[in-house]
Amino acid sequence: MPVLVVIGGQWGDEGKGRTIDLLAQNATIVARYSAGNNAGHTVINEKGTFRLHLVPAGIFYADKTCLIGNGLVIDPAVLLEEIEGLQSKGVSVKNLYVSDRAHITMPYHILIDRADEELRGPAAIGTTFRGVGPAFVDKVGRIGVRMGDLISPEAFRERLSLVLPYKNAVLTKLYGLEPLDFDTVYQKYGEYGSRLAPFVTDTAAMVHDALGRGETVLLEGAQGSLLDLDAGTYEYVTSSVPSSTAAGAALGIGIGPTQITRVVAVYKAYVTRVGNGPMPTELTDATGEELREKGQEYGTTTGRPRRCGWFDAVAARYTARLNDISAAVITRLDVLDTFASLKVCTSYHINGTPVDTFPASIRQLQRCETIYEEMPGWQEPTTDIRRFPDLPRHAQDYVKRLESLIGCPVALVSVGPERDQAIIVKPII
Repeated sequence: MPVLVVIGGQWGDEGKGRTIDLLAQNATIVARYSAGNNAGHTVINEKGTFRLHLVPAGIFYADKTCLIGNGLVIDPAVLLEEIEGLQSKGVSVKNLYVSDRAHITMPYHILIDRADEELRGPAAIGTTFRGVGPAFVDKVGRIGVRMGDLISPEAFRERLSLVLPYKNAVLTKLYGLEPLDFDTVYQKYGEYGSRLAPFVTDTAAMVHDALGRGETVLLEGAQGSLLDLDAGTYEYVTSSVPSSTAAGAALGIGIGPTQITRVVAVYKAYVTRVGNGPMPTELTDATGEELREKGQEYGTTTGRPRRCGWFDAVAARYTARLNDISAAVITRLDVLDTFASLKVCTSYHINGTPVDTFPASIRQLQRCETIYEEMPGWQEPTTDIRRFPDLPRHAQDYVKRLESLIGCPVALVSVGPERDQAIIVKPII
């Protein structure tokens, strides 16, 4: 009964959706376990280009069971829009199920998200304004609304009558905004609940039943390990509870930690980040712009340009150990095809002294001097290559060097966005 977790090894946008889409062929259940619609996975297949924010990337296989776990917060309007978008392109959602324990992003969360960022001023985090952070705050604060509440008119009315007066007081007294009307919110979100009700069930029980039958479960992480609330570059991190690391996967889908058998971390062949916060290898010059344009590095959720930089092996080693990864995936190797030379950050120094571990303090990170190793580029196209030995020698050397620095075998190399543009070095499932 293998349970495989796929997580991001950097600051998100590593290509997890594309990896899940490929690996899902050999799984029975594909389950998303964390975050909300502030995360986005892009999948390209024969039906077109899809930008998923809540639905698992395994949805394109009609014979796979796709679950949205209890660890997510769900904007019902976004989920319904995503479902309708898939159906309009001929993708069935009969295999989609939503946890009755997942929390709901309410309209006041979105208002608070934007107002709170404005109130923070220079200390703004750089959120997506989707209301996800405030929804997680309410989850921890025990005043959230769950999917099981939303689909029951009586339970939803009772819950909203307790929560909305408190939230209206926050909106009016703290942020100076207008209060929300109870009947308007109840009617609109009650309608969402009735439309989503056929999808809602105990998803944890479905996973346990599948494991009892010896089936393979693929757990889909969102965001990246360096955005984790505890392990990431605090305070510029996600509010997601459970963790965006592999440790959060069991909790976010409702299984025990010992049931996880393998962890796969996805790394870009370079590094990107969206929003504020430290990024030691960031390139603010023409090279950084070239990486952005060649990689079309713009956020799936927000469209914001991503900050780009050379591969950071210090951070990669940190997340590899943090997640106890079994294998690594290197994506977007093809973006580097035209570069004459490449750099990899192998260590940090502060005032000339080597830093042995990834610093917890963002102040320390901002003081770090990045020590680079330069490697020759291959300047040959790789998008049509499907065997590792067929890659240009310098491309092979680059991947092997990343493997050595991460400290874990590279099992898959992506050389393009299409499902078949992948080099399987070692079987993952």
